Amino acid sequence: MLVGLKLGVAAGALLVAAPALAQDDQAAQDLSTSESPDQGVVDETVQGGDNFITVTARRRAERLIDVPVAITAYTGEQLEAVGAQDLTDIGETTPNVTIEASRGTNSTLTAFIRGVGQQDPVAGFEAGVGVYIDDVYLNRPQAALLDLYDVERIEVLRGPQGTLYGRNTIGGAIKYVSRRLPETPSLRVRGTVGNYDHADLVVGVSTPVGDPAVRAGATVARLSRGGFGENLTTGQANYNRDIWAGRALLEVAPESGRIFVRLSGDITVDDSNPRGGHRLIPSLNGGIPVLPNVYDTRGGLLDPDQRVESHGVSLYAQAEPTDWLTLRSITAVRMDESGTPIDFDALPAVDVDVPAVYENEQLSQEVQALVDIGNVNALLGFYYLDANSRTIFDVRLPGTVTALTFGDVDTETYALFTDITWDISDQFSVSVGGRYTWDERTSDIVRNLFIGGGSPFFGGTGTLLLPQTDFTGSANFEEFTPRASVSFRPTEDMNIYASYSRGFKGGGFDPRGVATACRTPTGGACSPQEVYDFFSFDPETVDSYELGWRASFFDRRLNFSLVGFHADYQDVQIPGSVGAVIGGVQQFIGITTNAAAATFRGIEFEGNAVLARNFGRSGDSLNFSFAIGYLDAQFDEYVDARGIDVADRRAIQNTPDLTASGTLNYGIPLAGGMLNAITTVSYRGDSQQFELATPMLDQPAYALWDASLVWRSDDDRYSIGLHAKNITDERYIVSGYNFLRQNPDTGQFILANGQPGLSSTLGSTGVLTAYYGNPAQVFLTVGLNFR
Repeated sequence: MLVGLKLGVAAGALLVAAPALAQDDQAAQDLSTSESPDQGVVDETVQGGDNFITVTARRRAERLIDVPVAITAYTGEQLEAVGAQDLTDIGETTPNVTIEASRGTNSTLTAFIRGVGQQDPVAGFEAGVGVYIDDVYLNRPQAALLDLYDVERIEVLRGPQGTLYGRNTIGGAIKYVSRRLPETPSLRVRGTVGNYDHADLVVGVSTPVGDPAVRAGATVARLSRGGFGENLTTGQANYNRDIWAGRALLEVAPESGRIFVRLSGDITVDDSNPRGGHRLIPSLNGGIPVLPNVYDTRGGLLDPDQRVESHGVSLYAQAEPTDWLTLRSITAVRMDESGTPIDFDALPAVDVDVPAVYENEQLSQEVQALVDIGNVNALLGFYYLDANSRTIFDVRLPGTVTALTFGDVDTETYALFTDITWDISDQFSVSVGGRYTWDERTSDIVRNLFIGGGSPFFGGTGTLLLPQTDFTGSANFEEFTPRASVSFRPTEDMNIYASYSRGFKGGGFDPRGVATACRTPTGGACSPQEVYDFFSFDPETVDSYELGWRASFFDRRLNFSLVGFHADYQDVQIPGSVGAVIGGVQQFIGITTNAAAATFRGIEFEGNAVLARNFGRSGDSLNFSFAIGYLDAQFDEYVDARGIDVADRRAIQNTPDLTASGTLNYGIPLAGGMLNAITTVSYRGDSQQFELATPMLDQPAYALWDASLVWRSDDDRYSIGLHAKNITDERYIVSGYNFLRQNPDTGQFILANGQPGLSSTLGSTGVLTAYYGNPAQVFLTVGLNFR
């Protein structure tokens, strides 16, 4: 691939880098901690629970302490107790993890684990972190920022995954496990009210249908909130939430326990307003000042209608024909469609306005055979995925010039994987596994330049000026990725392990590329092969090594997990979007290279301790949970647009070197139930939005303080909770856009002549736009649970 050619084009055009537009294992359900916890025992999940938790990280039910994988698990009861609302909440207390809403959206997920992730949501880029709903892998980040309702538990696995899961993921996996239907009729209701007109209602019902072994259930959720700010141009609330969601289940579970079948369907409709960004600088062409409220915006783009609709159907079937063999089949179809107007400059003028549509669909099939013959457990699996992703967007610039980009990406992947654990003795175990993956990716990319208005696709009146790209590319990627671990258990409550795993993420084609921007090193037009190389990028790989120690002491009053890791990250895919002048017209283009290699090393220390119990009155307890993650993430090589290695002047994006949290939980029996007072402080170190430091947009270190007061009846029928989030009303940036000219070595903003100052590489007003995390929130939640 012509990496040098791409970099040369970028340098010649004076480009400035910026990112793009942008059933679980059912046997484990019976062993989970759904019941009311015993206040005297500490949870191995190390995040504030009070009972041993069973996880299925290795596709079988086992104690968390026995799993030689870096994993943090949360039960549904824990999440409810702290008022967690969506997946971003668990990012505050999981070490070396970043989970955010992507720029300009409520429901598109940006996730990084140990420095590995993917910020760009357009078609053509694979996720570095896999998200699973009941074992179904979500191929795209749109609609993947899941709201937390009807959840049994969430497991966060750090490091490459491939020998145990359907889809290989290079950075880690987030598993969302839904509750299994109870054997008797049930009704669950949860209502929430709070500031900013926060009002949620979740209602779930289930009942046996004729035969007690056949159960049906459904959950409906209405999630709403007013805006944290206002769009001063359109009058709409900004950062609001307007979501309807539903889920229906049909389960067959005979008393013998040898068969389990679940048919599941879900739908989510998000009609929240467009999320407008906050300008960090005055407009360069008119001096429009910065707004005082970071949640206010002035963006005027309203097309297409902001709407995200996601739905899917899955069929999980499990059979145990013998005591030593379990067979599973997981079949799923999922689709989502998003209309997203993104006003990059956050001003009324048409200047870097981006109406966008994302359409995704996937069919997946996974088959597993699990063998348990005494001291040997083995998993054999096959996975198939057929997915299509389409991204269509305008980039509207001053002077009525619009570039329409259409990217259509087909992905077909097959994989065979296995993982075998041999318990050599009661103390020693060895696990080995491997995966062979075949990926085929085909991309159709069209780019047309219009004059006189927006493209006709988005209802504009522009006239076709110049076809710039009509590209079709196809590539196959194959990789064998092994995994091995050794565990030593000196006692029942201690596990010391060492592991190695290799991760792989396939290559592809940048759907934002512009064929007419491709030039040979001598400045001539590119040949068809050179255009192909200009659009394509190669796979990336990571070799990860871990040494872990899990232990429980003092009659299980102290549990902790200590993990050290080292990872070598090769051929790192660096997607970028830039402003350039092509044919005398300022334009937006994408350039993706494998220009980097990196090394990650760090430590993760999580713990949970009973500090005291029965010290105030009988039955009370004081627990403390903590999580600390340290990550030394360094580029070993980073070749910039000039062909210079600037690794010492680049940083891994969205990856603070230190993450930490501490939670105190005091529980006391009260009025036929348990009253818990919970407070959490979480800390994140400095982080950059992009590899090159960006003044004002990069987020300095900050801390968040949350607190909850929750009462739950002993029979689990009633609960009431008062929750406060971000009590100090901290303002912190989670994402943003930059199209200002920068010094490629220091990141300092510069003028076209290289002197310090502000100048734009795309549009006339200058784009330096930030999106913020939620402000202080207070809400009350009431729950009813009848069986």
